Amino acid sequence: MTSLIVRAATRLLVGLLLMFSIWMLLRGHNDPGGGFIGGLIGATGFILYAIAHGSKAAREALRLDPQTIAVSGLGIAFLAGLAGLIPGDAIFTGQWLFLGATEGDKGLPLSTILVFDLGVYLVVLGAVLTLVFALEEEI
Repeated sequence: MTSLIVRAATRLLVGLLLMFSIWMLLRGHNDPGGGFIGGLIGATGFILYAIAHGSKAAREALRLDPQTIAVSGLGIAFLAGLAGLIPGDAIFTGQWLFLGATEGDKGLPLSTILVFDLGVYLVVLGAVLTLVFALEEEI
């Protein structure tokens, strides 16, 4: 049985960890970080929640089955890799789209690299949570 203090602190820490994991995901193109470390940090938030409230409550907070998240991420990463074939380049060649581009400004750059990192993020999040929830439910 966990204390009220641990349960209350967990709610705050989970939100902070999830925001930090998104920041690490988006930061990973030019600096250290990316989908892998972001997924691990996001999974840490849900693991902390599972320790404080139980794995059933953590699964309800997640709202999706972790295996579904992992498979969806794998599909997203695969499609991002195939996007290089559209203009005739090799698989996993980065492609860029500039939204709102004007003559003097490039606009907002979006890349297939970000989509690939998002897929890796979801794969890592789903795989780690699948393992941890299975181990916690077995105990």
